[in-house]
Amino acid sequence: MSKIQKFFKSGGGDGGGGFSKGKGKSKGKGKGGPSPQEALARLRETEEMLGKKQEYLEARIQKELALAKRHGTRDKRVFQNICERKKRYEKQLTQIDGTLSTIEFQREALENSYTNTEVFKNMGYAAQAMKKVHENMDLDKIDDMMQDITEQQDIAQEITEALTRKMGDDFDEDELLAELEELEQEELNSKMTNVRLPSVPATPLPTHPASSKKRVEDDDDMQQLAEWAS
Repeated sequence: MSKIQKFFKSGGGDGGGGFSKGKGKSKGKGKGGPSPQEALARLRETEEMLGKKQEYLEARIQKELALAKRHGTRDKRVFQNICERKKRYEKQLTQIDGTLSTIEFQREALENSYTNTEVFKNMGYAAQAMKKVHENMDLDKIDDMMQDITEQQDIAQEITEALTRKMGDDFDEDELLAELEELEQEELNSKMTNVRLPSVPATPLPTHPASSKKRVEDDDDMQQLAEWAS
């Protein structure tokens, strides 16, 4: 018989139970129960133990299958015993699967609870720190301070505008443009007045008489027309 068979047959689980009654109880008894870390560690140990038992049962099932193939149906009694053991091992495997699922669910729930507890605790610490920071802060004082800041900003803006303002009197831009146009018009009028036009000559200009040749031709035409009409 192997050591694993002796462990499970002789009550390896009892040994684990003895561990829980001894070590686990001594840890949590004075504290009113085990801590989340201790409970999670125990659950992981249980999962590991059940995983090893699964491997053992799967190995036994494979061994029974090999025996069944070897003997076949020649010896019905042996074959029947092999089938019964195989079914028993398979049933135990199914039970272990269900137990592991339950343990896994419990472990995840405990991990989530522990995480939520730590988060709540840290949020409480943060709230206390914020409260301590705000102890020396008064809303009325904050409002007064903000008003002072706004007032100082307005003063700074006025100082900046005063420093950047042009020196001298302020003039209307439209008036300046109108005055400039008026000066330009006066200058143009002055230039037109100073322009000297050429004088008109005293003697009449020579006219351009029609050429004598043209006049003779016109007289000939009129004479021919009169003759034709008569």
